[in-house]
Amino acid sequence: MNSNQVYIERLEKKNIKPTSMRILILRAMMDVPYAVSLADLEDKLDTVDKSTIFRTLTLFLSRHLIHGIEDGSGSLKYEVCSSECECSVDDMHTHFYCEKCHRTFCFKGIQIPVIDLPEGFMMESINYMVKGICSDCVGKEDISSCI
Repeated sequence: MNSNQVYIERLEKKNIKPTSMRILILRAMMDVPYAVSLADLEDKLDTVDKSTIFRTLTLFLSRHLIHGIEDGSGSLKYEVCSSECECSVDDMHTHFYCEKCHRTFCFKGIQIPVIDLPEGFMMESINYMVKGICSDCVGKEDISSCI
């Protein structure tokens, strides 16, 4: 199997033409176990133009290949959706923001609690963010210096 086949299939499933740049950006996003910012991708893909990365992220968002996460850091983070995800409220899960290393982790096994809104209100999205110190940072040094 072609080493890019998994990326090509993910793109084609969302009706995105699998160009070499889109494959490169999707691979970079799938290579890390946490959500990434535009700046993270710029650092990781230092030969790729910032506007190309931004346009690609915008396309990925519009086709529900990725979703955006507001973690309170002031920088939107992006995560590749699971292959079954339709980015509906039912697909949303808990995110964890490490206040030490500033990474945002996705806890796909922890669903967001059901929210009963008053009559007449319709939910379109939800952001459930837990903040603290990740397991990597807890092991590095005394926790009291992290907070």
